[in-house]
Amino acid sequence: MEKIPMTPKGLEAMNGELKQLKSIERPAIIKAIAEAREHGDLSENAEYHSAKEKQSFIEGRIKELEGSISLAQVIDPSTLSGAIKFGATVDLVDEETDEEKTYMIVGEAEADIENGLLNIKSPIARALIGKEEGDSVEVRTPGGAKSFEIVKISYV
Repeated sequence: MEKIPMTPKGLEAMNGELKQLKSIERPAIIKAIAEAREHGDLSENAEYHSAKEKQSFIEGRIKELEGSISLAQVIDPSTLSGAIKFGATVDLVDEETDEEKTYMIVGEAEADIENGLLNIKSPIARALIGKEEGDSVEVRTPGGAKSFEIVKISYV
């Protein structure tokens, strides 16, 4: 299996979610299923079916997290420097609108564009890799081509 690049913060978040699911969510859903069973006929018991569905989701997420954690290759951005690579925090300016954006390039498992965590496999990240401060980069996005200037690169 291929290793999954991840920041220490991303691994910590996954371990936290896994602990939450195993120690709080799983026991709560088991209790809810037991209570729903006590109500009688399971074929017409909406509470039971809902609880079983939630249990299925929780167990699937636990398996997914355990798989990602077992394949994690933790890369500490604070030990890196230079051109843009995994773990870089990049300040960009859209050359058309002068809108400033800050992204951290992270692994697929911890990507969250709403919070500035950019998947390393995304078009923007692929265009940024290897570039330096002051460089201009053109990115082909689903909404059309965009040009960004790299203002600052940091590894924190």
